[in-house]
Amino acid sequence: MPHRSEWPRRRTFLLPLIGAAALMSACGSSGAKAPATASGQHPGTLTSASNCLTAGTCYSTQQFRTAYGVQPLLDRGIDGRGETVVLIEVGASASDPPKSTSVSQDLTGFDSLNDLPPAVIQVDNTVAPLTLPGLANLEEVEDIEIVHAIAPAATIRVILIPPFTQASPQSLVTSLSSAFSLGLSRGSVISISGSFGEHCFTPPQVAQLESTLTTAEADHVTVVSSSGDFGAVSKPCPGSTASSPVKEVGLPDSDPLVLGVGGTTLTVDRASGGWAGETVWNMPPHPPLLPHSVASGGGFSKLFPRPDYQDGVDGIGATRGVPDVAADASPDTGMALVVGDGSEKYDLTSAGGTSAGAPLWAAVIALADQDAGRHLGFVNAGIYAIGRSSSYGRAFHDVTRGNNTVIFPPTRIVGYPAARGWDPVTGWGSPNAQVLVPLLVRYVGD
Repeated sequence: MPHRSEWPRRRTFLLPLIGAAALMSACGSSGAKAPATASGQHPGTLTSASNCLTAGTCYSTQQFRTAYGVQPLLDRGIDGRGETVVLIEVGASASDPPKSTSVSQDLTGFDSLNDLPPAVIQVDNTVAPLTLPGLANLEEVEDIEIVHAIAPAATIRVILIPPFTQASPQSLVTSLSSAFSLGLSRGSVISISGSFGEHCFTPPQVAQLESTLTTAEADHVTVVSSSGDFGAVSKPCPGSTASSPVKEVGLPDSDPLVLGVGGTTLTVDRASGGWAGETVWNMPPHPPLLPHSVASGGGFSKLFPRPDYQDGVDGIGATRGVPDVAADASPDTGMALVVGDGSEKYDLTSAGGTSAGAPLWAAVIALADQDAGRHLGFVNAGIYAIGRSSSYGRAFHDVTRGNNTVIFPPTRIVGYPAARGWDPVTGWGSPNAQVLVPLLVRYVGD
């Protein structure tokens, strides 16, 4: 397997426009299986005002599966069975309680809506013992439902980390490293929907995270991370009150051992579900709910030199380029999620943010692991080999329109444009899984 060059020594934030402040309940307790979902409707009330499918602001699970080429794999039995996807999620504590719902009830409705088998989920709060496994925020529910939709037979393991409101850069790295280490023993794919700017971390903190990721590579575990929702700007550091935007990429997605996922706006033929086009996800400010732009994170690392697998790729200079791939991130075109409100009501609301792309790609990798009959692990070299091959146009949807320039009033931060092939906004593009998965099996060595 080719290795990266040595380096010298998610929703990344919750989108208010899609009601991401609504928080929901996780299932089970530490190390305990959540109740299996049963067939039947969500035991609550859905009104037309809370139905994104009726409003035309989301797509169904079936439309997503068709657009991204997943359905043909499911039809031949590649559905994630025997595989486990680990989701690292921010937990809720008694001092910061979210509005909650029962994720088992949400999954009951989600499964019924999409004719899915019961999900097998386990929630672990070992890394964050003060969190409450019976609660979950929107990010966790989004990640679980997306993975279950794309790889319906895969097992899902949720590992909770402390809330960011309680984090410093050091404690964040420590908890992430602990969660990654725990995840290595739980599954073959780890997904995290979050990142913070590279400048937030000291060299020892970066080295601590790098050590854990090196172990993941050696253990054939794929690590997937969203590239951020601030375009060419990083998310502010944990605990920071600084408001000036910093043009940079974030960790952990900028690490060469991570598959970084950017964001797009997807267009689907609503009748056939076929892919009809994609552009860079970029939403302008919409005060007061959205005081600044949100867009696909991307750019170039200031910590890591260009890894071997990015050698010779047009548009990449001396340092690591991010992201590697992309998927839908727009809250106007996301997958329909079943989200309760802790009472007898629930919404069909759209997934959104690059944090929606990370679990989708994690589920696609789980399908590839099943198809291969082995854990592919570090897939970046294979992704780039396919991108350079004659099969690229069939395996990926190339995104060539848009950019990740953002406005943080009164400042405009010029980002990067989408382009043919790889670009620092959407990487190689979004998956056509029916072609990509068999190619990954072939291109990624034992």
